[in-house]
Amino acid sequence: MAAAGSAPEARPDGREPLLGSAGITADEEEEEESRDVVESQEHYKSRWRSIWIMYLTMFLSSVGFSIVIMSVWPYLQKIDPTADASFLGWIIASYSIGQMVASPLFGLWSNHRPRREPLVISTAISVAANCLYAYVHVPHGHNKYYMLTARALVGFGAGNVAVVRSYIAGATSLTERTSAMANTSACQAVGFILGPVFQTCFTLIGEEGVTWKFLCLQLNMYTTPVLFGALLGVINIILIFAIFREHRVDDMGRQYKSINSDGGGSDVLDQNTEGSIDHVAVVALNVLFFVILFVFAVFETIATPLTMDMYSWTRKEAVFYNGIILSVIGIESVIVFMVVKTLSKKTGERAILHAGLLIVLVGFFILLPWGKKLPNIQWQEIKNNSIPRTAPSEMLAPFWSLPELQLPSNHTAEPVGCPVTQSWCLNTPMIYLAQYISSDVLIGLGYPVCNVMSYTLYSKVLGPKPQGVYMGWLTASGSGARILGPVFVSQIYTHLGPRWAFSLICGVVVASLLLLEIVYKRLIAFSVRYGRMQEENC
Repeated sequence: MAAAGSAPEARPDGREPLLGSAGITADEEEEEESRDVVESQEHYKSRWRSIWIMYLTMFLSSVGFSIVIMSVWPYLQKIDPTADASFLGWIIASYSIGQMVASPLFGLWSNHRPRREPLVISTAISVAANCLYAYVHVPHGHNKYYMLTARALVGFGAGNVAVVRSYIAGATSLTERTSAMANTSACQAVGFILGPVFQTCFTLIGEEGVTWKFLCLQLNMYTTPVLFGALLGVINIILIFAIFREHRVDDMGRQYKSINSDGGGSDVLDQNTEGSIDHVAVVALNVLFFVILFVFAVFETIATPLTMDMYSWTRKEAVFYNGIILSVIGIESVIVFMVVKTLSKKTGERAILHAGLLIVLVGFFILLPWGKKLPNIQWQEIKNNSIPRTAPSEMLAPFWSLPELQLPSNHTAEPVGCPVTQSWCLNTPMIYLAQYISSDVLIGLGYPVCNVMSYTLYSKVLGPKPQGVYMGWLTASGSGARILGPVFVSQIYTHLGPRWAFSLICGVVVASLLLLEIVYKRLIAFSVRYGRMQEENC
C-alpha cells in the first residue's frame, strides 16, 4: 500500500484519502503524513464485500428468530401434549436468554482473535440448533425440553450480532458509519419481515408432509422452515470463508492493520486509541437502548391480546390482521432506515434520536383509552352471579399461563371479546381501531429511528478501540429488554388494564428523554472528544 505524499492532494496512485486533511494544523502535518495511508480500490472493494457479508449474517440471525415464531405453539402442542401455555413463554424467551449470554462472550472473543472464528462457530451452533429443532419429535418423552434447548442454542448462535456490529464499526469511517449501521438494522428488519413470510409459504406442505424414515426426519410445515434456516447458515459459513476479510480503518477513514489479523496491530492504532472512553455516555446509551427494545417488545407482545379484547377478534383473525400490520410496519421501518442515513448528515444523530423517542412517546400516548364506549365482554359461566376478582397470588403469573376461558358445554364457537376474568374490562373504555392503527404507524416510525441512532452513537463514542465486548453488552441489554418486556406487560395489562400499562410505558419513555437531555453533550464521537476531528465532519 502506498504511503502518503507530502501534500494530501498529491497521492502516488492518484487517489485522495477518504477524508481530506481539513482541520490539520501545520505543526501536525508531518505526523499526519506519516499516518495517512491511501486506500486502494481493491482494498475498498474487499472492505465493503466483507461488510455485506456482515449484513447477510445479521439478516440470517433475525430470520432464525422469526421463521418459527408463528408455528412454535401448535408444534409444541403436537409433539408434547404435556406442554402448557406457560412453557411456551419460556421457549420464546429462551432465544433472547441465549443471545444475552453469548453476546459478551463472542464480543470478547472477537477482540483478541480473527473475527472469522466466532462468526463461523456461532453460525455453526445455529445450524446445529435448527437441525435439533427438526428432530424434537423423535424422543419418546420430554420433547418440550428438547425444543427449549434448540431455541436457546439458536439464540446463543445469534450472539454473533455483537461481532457483526463491532466489525462494521471498526471497518467504517465516521462519515460512513451511520449509513452502514442503518443498512445493518435494515437487514435485521427485513429478516424479521421475511421470516414469517417463509413460514407462511412452508405451510403449503401441511402438518403431515413427507417422512424420511431412514433419517427419522419429518418434512412438514414445522420442520422445513428451520431446515431452510440451517441451509442458509451453511451458505453463510461458506461465504465467510470465501469472501470475508479483516479490515479496519480509523475514524478519519485511513486504513491500518487490524488487531484481529496475524501480526498484531500497527503504530497508527496505538496513536488513534490514545484517550479513555466516556463510560458515562456508554452506560447511558445502554440504558436508552434497553428502553427502546423494551417498549417495542411490549408493543409486539400486546398486539394480539389487545386486539382480541378490544375488537372481539378470534385467534385466527388476530394473528392474520396483526401479521399484516407488523409486515407493513416492517416495510415502513426499512424505508425509515434508508431515509435516516441522509437526514442524519443534516441534523446529527443525537437530534434524530431525540425525535424518535418523542414519536414513540406520542404513539403510546395515543393508545391510552379516551372514550366512553366499553369493549364487548366475553362472559362465561359465573357461579352465584359474582364477578371474579384477581387474587394477589395470580399477579405472579404471566397472561399466557392463566387458565383459558371456557364456554359452557352447549357452546362450540370460540369465545371472543374482553374476558370478564379481567376485571378492568368492565370499566375501561375501549381503544378504537383508529387509535391502534395510528399508534402502530407512529411506533413503526419512531422505533427504527431510535434503534439505528443508538447503535451509531454507541459505536462513535467507543471510537477506534476494540468494540467487541462493548457491543456484546449492548446486544445483551437489548436481549434482556426482550425478555422483561413481555413479562412486564403480561402482569400490568392482564391485571390492571391498558390504561396502566401504557401510562407506565409513557413514563419510561419520558424518563429516557430526560436521561438523553442529561447526557446529550457527552454523546459525541471519540475523535471529536479528543479534537482529532470536527463534529460537522461526523
